[in-house]
Amino acid sequence: MSEHRRKPPQPQGGGRAAARRGQSGSSPGRRAAPRGATGSPSDSYGSDSYDSGGDERQYGGRAEARRAAQRSTGGSRRRAAEPTRGGRRAAPGGPNGPGRGRGRAAAVPDKKRLIDYPRAGKYGWQRWMPSWKLVSGLCIGFFGSLVAVAGIGYAMVGVPNEENAAALSQNNVYYWADGSQMVAAGSGQNRQNITIDRIPPEMRWAVISAENKSFYQDRGVDPMGIARALANMARGGDTQGGSTITQQFVKNTYLSQEQSLSRKFKEMFISIKVGTKLSKDEILQGYLNTSYYGRGAYGIQSAAQTYFGKEAKDLKPNECAFLAALLKGPTYYDPAGNDGIDPSATREANTKRAKARWSWILEQMHNDKRITDQQYQDAIKNFPKLQGRKASKGMTGQIGYLADTAKKYVLNHSNISEKQFDQGGYQIKTTFKKANVEALAKAVKKVEKEKLDPEKRELDKHVQFGAASVKPNDGAIVALYGGAGYENGHFNNNADTSGVPVGSTWKPFVLAAAMEHGTYRSDGPLSPLSKYNGNDHLKVKNNDGTYVLKKDNTPFFQENESDHPWGYISLRKAMEQSVNTPFVQLGMDVGMRNVRDVAEKSGILDASFATLNPSFALGTSTPSAIRMADAYATFAAAGKQAAPYSVTSVKFNGREVEGFEKPRVTRAMSEQVANNVTDTLENVIQNGTGKNALALGRTAAGKTGTTDENKSAWFVGYTQQLSTSVAMFREDPKSAKLLSMNGTAGEASIHGGDTPTQVWTEYMKAALKGETDLGFPEAEKIGVIQDEAGAPSPKPTPSVEPSETVTESPSPTPTESSSPSPSPSDTCGFFGCENDGGAQNGGSTGNGGTDGGASTEPTPTDTNLDGGNTRGNGNGGIFGGPEG
Repeated sequence: MSEHRRKPPQPQGGGRAAARRGQSGSSPGRRAAPRGATGSPSDSYGSDSYDSGGDERQYGGRAEARRAAQRSTGGSRRRAAEPTRGGRRAAPGGPNGPGRGRGRAAAVPDKKRLIDYPRAGKYGWQRWMPSWKLVSGLCIGFFGSLVAVAGIGYAMVGVPNEENAAALSQNNVYYWADGSQMVAAGSGQNRQNITIDRIPPEMRWAVISAENKSFYQDRGVDPMGIARALANMARGGDTQGGSTITQQFVKNTYLSQEQSLSRKFKEMFISIKVGTKLSKDEILQGYLNTSYYGRGAYGIQSAAQTYFGKEAKDLKPNECAFLAALLKGPTYYDPAGNDGIDPSATREANTKRAKARWSWILEQMHNDKRITDQQYQDAIKNFPKLQGRKASKGMTGQIGYLADTAKKYVLNHSNISEKQFDQGGYQIKTTFKKANVEALAKAVKKVEKEKLDPEKRELDKHVQFGAASVKPNDGAIVALYGGAGYENGHFNNNADTSGVPVGSTWKPFVLAAAMEHGTYRSDGPLSPLSKYNGNDHLKVKNNDGTYVLKKDNTPFFQENESDHPWGYISLRKAMEQSVNTPFVQLGMDVGMRNVRDVAEKSGILDASFATLNPSFALGTSTPSAIRMADAYATFAAAGKQAAPYSVTSVKFNGREVEGFEKPRVTRAMSEQVANNVTDTLENVIQNGTGKNALALGRTAAGKTGTTDENKSAWFVGYTQQLSTSVAMFREDPKSAKLLSMNGTAGEASIHGGDTPTQVWTEYMKAALKGETDLGFPEAEKIGVIQDEAGAPSPKPTPSVEPSETVTESPSPTPTESSSPSPSPSDTCGFFGCENDGGAQNGGSTGNGGTDGGASTEPTPTDTNLDGGNTRGNGNGGIFGGPEG
């Protein structure tokens, strides 16, 4: 027999008869009271109690006593749950037990709870397992609440009577640094609404196939898509991909562009209502008329005119697919590129993305049977030919480049999207000074008129200038020259673009690195009076004494512009005459990584650095004119660096937009190093290749630069008030590759000390008119004189060497080196150049110019240079790197 069915033990004393006898004998001389009358423990037949000190339970018979005993096996747990009265456990059946004449004890049920959790009457894990009633009730309640909320939301949210302000494109207003208005520009006039009958069917189906295949069947919302978008939003991810065409139309027309839950819910409810009030064709018409296609174009009509110069009704299927692809995001799908806004949006990358999506949309249209087999075959073979960018109203001369530079700065220093910005309504105050901008443009035009005649000389065609002027110790860009102007079809901002090697204007960074870090042989900073071999056609050594080798394992020789026998000359003299060989070997001794770090701290962006090989010391990198002016401003400010900026404040609807505080000034190098670089560059103007800058008539420092094959020429110079860079180059308009300037302006070659220095001098005269000549701080002696390994024993160091003169001047008409630049197959392999400054095998033979010249390095890894010929489009400019 199981435990819970075992017969309980009988009461001791012989059962009921014994109990009666006990009662009668309990009070001698008195008559026994009737059973149960007194309420005392002795009134009952049994003596089983609930607990010690509690009321004893009464039983109505033997069977009841037996059942009570059986229940007692789990009594302790049950008793704990039973109600008590006055600190004692209440007996079943009321205060006096079951009462007279009742043979059975009544059970007291638990008090009912609205939510039975934890579950009463259950123990262990069962107590915490919710019942099916509870689960189903909660589910019904939850979904019921959702339905109620949706119903209330649907009832409360109405369709706005008018389009929001964002849907009505406005102008952006730009201001000069003094607060006067520069230009009101934007897309205010670049939108035209057209009816659905003027939109080709192929355009409609291109959008539907790409964006919302169920457009004509759905009710305006995609619940699953919304759920995905909300989940992504909760995780902080991308919120795109959850909207139907109806929702996008509602967002474009009635709502802001913010990404928030409240806006998403409003969009959903309004979309449902719009779907009941407007026909599908009306919704599609509104969507195509309010969408942004890039280049300031809102609406399909404006987009057709902007990209193809035709009416929307005349668009072909391949053109329709392209415009539909732009709706994915024109910043990344316009083949013209937008790398000033995002470095990944280059011309090449955008073209690749645009073609891939364009072909996919055509394929979807074909699969959906929206175009015939023949239409598909004709379209897929011909990627549409696009128009170039056009100047909008007011964006002529240098104004277009100024506004473009400021726009990029705004987009890269705020959460404003390009689409939002182009919708207008912003007031942008810039750092540009009108007088300086006009003076710089005037200087360029004057020199162009004097020296260039493209109608008579073929080699004078396609010559371009880029220039920028920055305030030292501040970073404000006060002027720039971007090119011939938007109205002349020149949309690339030459002041803020990369791809033009800077040549020997890079050498000051090599000297600064030597004074900051020393060489692998020196114990501390190196003095600019240290001597290096300046002769032509020299082998370059690694730190271990071995020679740098080319790819074919033959020694790499560095060339100068001329074969003048300089012998061992000081670095100061080598900078003065821009001799190449000392700086290549110095760069190896210091470590190209250290040179790179000094340049980066001075303001050069990471994206513009060339490969670290021996030629890196001669300016194969391609920073913008803005960045070169800013980096030299670090020398002018005695080692303090401030990132260049072009915007001081932005307002929208009268409220200040955050993120436009002046950049923080940091220390890039010691004051002693910067002042010694300045002292050396003063000597370049006083006695060296920059003598033409003496016409400025005030204290200045600067450096000339000319690159291999005379493809670019630079002059970067500064006073304490302004740092200005000027670049000159020729460019093939079709391939964007740099062309040689040999023969340009009727000269055998163009050098940085010639035309660029003349432009710089003309501008600085006007910009500094009336300003005090502040000079420069005196440079304290720095470092130790540590001549190059193999140099003759040094003579006693002179106490002062303000300007080392040369006993024999260079040839008045330097000749090209007899050693031609090697072909790509003869050049170096993969360079390390970071192993304590030592390069591995590699190098290149360069000829340079009278101010040095950069030896370009067309190695297979130098894809950003392409032998120094290919010009970039924004990478390395002011907004091409981490700062935007």
